[in-house]
Amino acid sequence: MTMFKHATPVIAWLVLSLALPTDAANAQEDSVATLEQLLQSVRESGQQTEAVNRQREQEFREQRDRQQAILQQTQAAIRDQEARSVALKARFDANELELTELNETLQVRIGDMGELFGVVRQVAGDAKGTVETSLITAQLPGRSAIAEKLAAATALPSIADLRELQALLLEEMIESGKSVRFSRTIEDAGGFQQPSEVVRIGVFNAVNENGYLAFDPATTSLRELARQPAARYLNSALDYFEAESGFETLAIDPTRGALLSLVVRTPGFLEQVNQGGAVGYVIIVLALAGISLALIQYVSLQLAGRKIASQLKSASASTDNPLGRVLAVYEANPSVPVETLDLKLDEAIMRETPALERFHGTIKVLAGIAPLMGLLGTVVGMIRTFQSITLFGTGDPKLMADGISQALVTTVEGLVAAIPLVFMHAVLTSKSRNLIDILETQSAGLVARRAEQA
Repeated sequence: MTMFKHATPVIAWLVLSLALPTDAANAQEDSVATLEQLLQSVRESGQQTEAVNRQREQEFREQRDRQQAILQQTQAAIRDQEARSVALKARFDANELELTELNETLQVRIGDMGELFGVVRQVAGDAKGTVETSLITAQLPGRSAIAEKLAAATALPSIADLRELQALLLEEMIESGKSVRFSRTIEDAGGFQQPSEVVRIGVFNAVNENGYLAFDPATTSLRELARQPAARYLNSALDYFEAESGFETLAIDPTRGALLSLVVRTPGFLEQVNQGGAVGYVIIVLALAGISLALIQYVSLQLAGRKIASQLKSASASTDNPLGRVLAVYEANPSVPVETLDLKLDEAIMRETPALERFHGTIKVLAGIAPLMGLLGTVVGMIRTFQSITLFGTGDPKLMADGISQALVTTVEGLVAAIPLVFMHAVLTSKSRNLIDILETQSAGLVARRAEQA
């Protein structure tokens, strides 16, 4: 078996030698001289091959061991990663649940913040309108910047912005309860700009040495009213402006100018009189004429009454009063019969009666005509109103105002004229009747005395 084992390389060598070309065989023969050398060479080659094989086997085993170790490490890593995967999945599931809860909380808080944002914008918009139309802005211009910013904001405001808005609202509240004097350029009634000292009464009114001022929110400027309110309001404003301390009475406008503008546009006495038109003027003339006549007659009756009272205390007749002239007739006819004396005294009383009843009929007629003229003015005014309705419709009440004003004003003028005239007529009639009764009483007494003497 050993021989065969060593012969195998020799046979192989022989086979290879036979298979090689002749030139190659000759070369081989040159390199190997003897069989022993060949055997030695084969043995060395086998040993080398065996050593190489052992080295390779050793390397294969080491590589196998390394691969086995790597496999074990990999399997351990896989187990670790699988365990980590399980833990991560559990953590992921827990995070998913927590994320869902946080999303729900976020949605609720976003809703609250959105509602808060809407409230802030609304409050800022209201504050912007209030501040821009406030008289305080005339003293402190440019205050509405933060309110305007928040009213137009598209994102949630910062805490600093909210604090500025709070400060603005508090400033408006505090300043609304103050009366402040400051200097400012204003526009006078002629349209010229001039410096002036202004007193601001809260957020209600502003006055200077000429009266009430109007605030223009568009330009944040103050201007004098082209027409001031009635004297009782204007005088109180001027007194308040001139006061340095203490308490003063002042009419204020809580509507921030609306009532003041209405008061300023309210027509005065002469304007209301002019609204009555021609009929109103006639009523006024009739009223003045009747009142003048009544006053003249009243003065005349007062003088006559005083003189008659003096005559009653005097023993001699005086011709400067009605009773004296009646007594003079009695004294001028000492011997006439009683009947004739009675007639003469009646005649004397009748001569005095027209002077005592002067203008009574005229005043009575004027007292009756005045309300009729007022009714006429009412009808004329209503005709004008219906003409306006026919031409322009009922869309604009101002077009009907003239006719309605004339109707109402003439009615008032007629009543105002008639009432004092009726009253004066009654007073004059009563007074003249009393004086005539005194004359008739005295005349009857004289007749009775003469009858007793006869």
